[in-house]
Amino acid sequence: MEIIEQHQTFFYVLVITLGLYVTWGLGANDVANAMGTSVGSGAISVRQALLLAGIMELCGAYLAGGEVATTISKGIIDGSHFEAVPHLLMFGMLGALLAAGIWLMIASMRGWPVSTTHTIVGAVCGVGVAALGFDAVNWETTVEIVASWFISPVLGGIVALFVTLSIRKLIFNTVDPVAQARKWGPVHAFLVGWMVSLITISKGLQHVNVHLGSIAGQVLAVVIGIVLASIARLMMSRVKLDQHASREFHFASVEQLFIPLMVITGAAMAFAHGSNDVANGIAPMAAVIQIIETQAVSPKAAVTPVMLLIGGLGIVAGLATYGYRVMATIGRGITELTPTRGYCATIAAALVTVAASGLGMPVSTTHIAVGAVMGVGVARGIGALDLRVIAGILVSWFVTVPVGAILAALTFYILRAVFG
Repeated sequence: MEIIEQHQTFFYVLVITLGLYVTWGLGANDVANAMGTSVGSGAISVRQALLLAGIMELCGAYLAGGEVATTISKGIIDGSHFEAVPHLLMFGMLGALLAAGIWLMIASMRGWPVSTTHTIVGAVCGVGVAALGFDAVNWETTVEIVASWFISPVLGGIVALFVTLSIRKLIFNTVDPVAQARKWGPVHAFLVGWMVSLITISKGLQHVNVHLGSIAGQVLAVVIGIVLASIARLMMSRVKLDQHASREFHFASVEQLFIPLMVITGAAMAFAHGSNDVANGIAPMAAVIQIIETQAVSPKAAVTPVMLLIGGLGIVAGLATYGYRVMATIGRGITELTPTRGYCATIAAALVTVAASGLGMPVSTTHIAVGAVMGVGVARGIGALDLRVIAGILVSWFVTVPVGAILAALTFYILRAVFG
């Protein structure tokens, strides 16, 4: 207790700094998950992607990031084991933040698309074991989280595969692909707007003290979906095409018509990414601030709108500085993307990620995005995938967890040695 009282200001400054450091790192690294498909498909430029992602990541983090942050800050480590020694939990969470920040910075500078979720969850487990042994970690919750890392890319791939096949059947394999694209495009835009907004309204807004009834929330979600569908229809109507050109030209025209949809779904993916991955930096920070203020371990979550805003700002800073370095791996490395293929991968990744955020499950956006892009590639055959790039990504995933755990444990030992 005396340790916290004596160094309260220092710990405040340290935890906010480290929280920004981690969210900067995930913004710099995970931007590939949010906007890599949009850039790789040629729908938007890198500069446009950074601007769009910055705005939507901030909105997602602030409006829908609280549910997952609660899971990480309170679900992985059993706080009851630290009730007599709250300063050890504080040291542990600070160690988790520093470990995640260091690894993300290294990975971003090298252009490796690692999983920030793997990093922080591994770090939290590492400090739990380092502080009080294996009993300090809630292994049941941790196993559920790890299971989601394997299930989520499969779900992303399956959804992307079905969306790809549906577009092929409903649009490309028809007499008039251009007319069918104009017909079905707004429907897809409605589905994106409706699902993302529904989950945000029902699960996320409560963390910024906005409460809507179930009926009002449903109506608002439908209205948002209709607005997006109208915007998509308007944007697609402005694309001028030659109706008498060859069928091959019509295929190219369909790709051109999907560019507006790619922008909309790219924005949805950035929102989804912000809603899930902001927790990686904010959750440990929330736990530390709670301990500093109360000098006790409380089972109640301490995620506040100000913390979510800090996380969102950190993400935007990361996007603006090192985001472009890892964008090319998912956008161009796994398989060749066109606007329709990129759209299929992005909408699948966005829907799975936002659904996971609504459930409070800290899934890996990297896994979902890679799985979705692979699903699009599988639709054209295994030969369309660059298996060497995929193998490298998988290796980075498996390395990230132990690296996060080891770095966090070392940081914890150092903090405990310095402050007793």
